[in-house]
Amino acid sequence: MAVTEQFESSGAVFDWLGQFVNLEQGAQPPMRSERMDIIARAAGNPERCAPAIHVAGSKGKGSVTAMASEILTRAGKKVARYLSPHIVEYRERITLNDAFFDEATYVKAGQQLRQTARLLARPDSQEYAQLKAVSDGLPPEPTFFELLTLYYFLCAKEARVDALAVETGMGGRLDPTNIAQSLVSVITVIELEHTDMLGATIAQIAGEKAGIIKHNRPLILAEQTHREGRIALDVFVNTARERNAPLYYFPQIAELKNIRVTKEGARWTLIDKTREFFDEPLELSIKLPGEVQARNTSLAIFAVRKAYPETPIDAITHAVAAVSLPARFETILTRPPVIVDGAHTDISVKLCAETFTALYGEGGVLLFGCAMGKDAEAMARTLVPHFSTIIITTPGSFKISQPENVYTAFTAAAAALTPTRHSAIELIKDTTTAIQHALDAAQEQRLPLLGTGSFYLAAEIRNHAVRAHNPPSAS
Repeated sequence: MAVTEQFESSGAVFDWLGQFVNLEQGAQPPMRSERMDIIARAAGNPERCAPAIHVAGSKGKGSVTAMASEILTRAGKKVARYLSPHIVEYRERITLNDAFFDEATYVKAGQQLRQTARLLARPDSQEYAQLKAVSDGLPPEPTFFELLTLYYFLCAKEARVDALAVETGMGGRLDPTNIAQSLVSVITVIELEHTDMLGATIAQIAGEKAGIIKHNRPLILAEQTHREGRIALDVFVNTARERNAPLYYFPQIAELKNIRVTKEGARWTLIDKTREFFDEPLELSIKLPGEVQARNTSLAIFAVRKAYPETPIDAITHAVAAVSLPARFETILTRPPVIVDGAHTDISVKLCAETFTALYGEGGVLLFGCAMGKDAEAMARTLVPHFSTIIITTPGSFKISQPENVYTAFTAAAAALTPTRHSAIELIKDTTTAIQHALDAAQEQRLPLLGTGSFYLAAEIRNHAVRAHNPPSAS
């Protein structure tokens, strides 16, 4: 009798999933919504286990998802949260309330995941034939993110959660998370990003993000602050109208007053102009510095109160005050200050740089790396004027990047300034070497250091700093 192979731990599940990562970097099946429908159906549609708050956007979607999850947790609900990327370990992407699932849940869901993946990979199976039919001649096997997303839903189903808080991976319309059964959708600010996959214009990218809007389900929409924000807004208004989805545009329903940002976080007053979500102004504080995080938190509050109107106000205020998120303007060292932030779009790096210089002054050290498909030229123009030492590197190894092109963008941005800046701009492709060089430069010059451009780079910096200041003890 054959013995069924068993996973021994959640780590073993993620190690097994690791074999699919290369598919994300090479020729992979086209993004097609039919693929995830087939994959989920083969696993028994675990996404139907609970209703979701589904969040898309170019930046801030992880913060909104985490805040919504924390609020629902404080309100007494059992919430499965899905975020990406992770900073320290993969379990951070798939969590229960504000902690990990228990190991038994990860392992049992992992067994179901592997069983499904094997079925989908069997050439004689109906599911394989269905995937092959929608894969345009490329290998039909599931990709890493498709399987990771399915794993999240399997964990949620196994744990019998009450609600899902789901961040999209990329885009929305074709994203594997779009099988979620949404009570409410949230879309943050839209920018040019992933242009190789989502389109070269704001209208095209907004159209992809608008794909998460569900028929007859409300949309909470952030203020579209991009210079072509009106174009994005029109896309969302038209899509919501076509799908009979009530649209709540943030500038029309909410006002933030008395915003105060410090190194310890932010405080503000949130007013509901409509008085549909809450009657009295809310006095709020968070541990995350930056006005942008106040706005992200406010989006989450409106989304939760729309999906679950009975959510107590005290659960909201206590929840947001307690949330801390890695790599969201996170201080990892203090002498000198070392800040990491996952900003990877022009608007988000602009807000990040504004917060950094307001708190620490001009002329600091910048360590920057971004993935291919990001608008490196725009980010360079934003960042170069604020830093005296700039180091360009590879943002880790998970996504394809072109650090030489990023370096060219930064040197061109410096040359275009009047008067021309003579900032020290270096290219150090090896990530570990670049991180140590940046830390040494900050220490020697007694200057603050900002590491940004990618969550993957932020994770690398964070982990390097932790290892450097907590070396393993001698045996």
